[in-house]
Amino acid sequence: MISNPVAELYQSEPIAGETSLQGKIYYETENFYFPCQSIASLNCQLPIPHSQLIMLLYRLCAIALCVLLASCQKPEMPQGTIAKVERILSGQTIEVISTADKIALLEQIRLIGIDAPDFQQQPWGEAAKQRLEQLIGGKQVLLESDIAEKDQFDRKLAYLWQDGILLNEQLVKEGYVLASGRSRNTKYQQRLLNAQEWARLMGKGLWNPERALRQTPAEFRQQNQ
Repeated sequence: MISNPVAELYQSEPIAGETSLQGKIYYETENFYFPCQSIASLNCQLPIPHSQLIMLLYRLCAIALCVLLASCQKPEMPQGTIAKVERILSGQTIEVISTADKIALLEQIRLIGIDAPDFQQQPWGEAAKQRLEQLIGGKQVLLESDIAEKDQFDRKLAYLWQDGILLNEQLVKEGYVLASGRSRNTKYQQRLLNAQEWARLMGKGLWNPERALRQTPAEFRQQNQ
């Protein structure tokens, strides 16, 4: 059961039985770790020696420089096919009209790397669908594939791009869906993980502690088969 998934940085151990993309979902806890016995404790080992302080500053500057250089790099352009969105079926599945090989085909697309709440998990299931409708309803998107091209239901698997935005990631970052890594398609796995951490820390959508999602979609579907 998911309870109050608010932001925390450190805890002694994950709560048993709580699963996520990496096998665990972390929750609010009092078992924080800090350099001192407590945040306000006077038992901190201060002052830091001058040489160690200088070394720490050098490291922080190096990290900041690496981040700056990475942000200046030109992002890799995704490769794929253009299709027009015909219908939104859920927060993770759409239907598109593809004109590959100059033949108009209606295809069902399952978004890679995410897991949307079930429609019975209200209001989150419907909210995820509506948000995806707002983003791409009736519009053209770029479909980018990965290693596995279809799932067990013969749906095409794809990352959705529009105007340079990875929509799979956007839905996770806004807290409408969870990141999920149950397939071999891991090209943007770290991006999805980072987006989920951001949503969790900021209390976005289904991570809002005032109306938190109590079960992951996978847990809910397994329980209600």
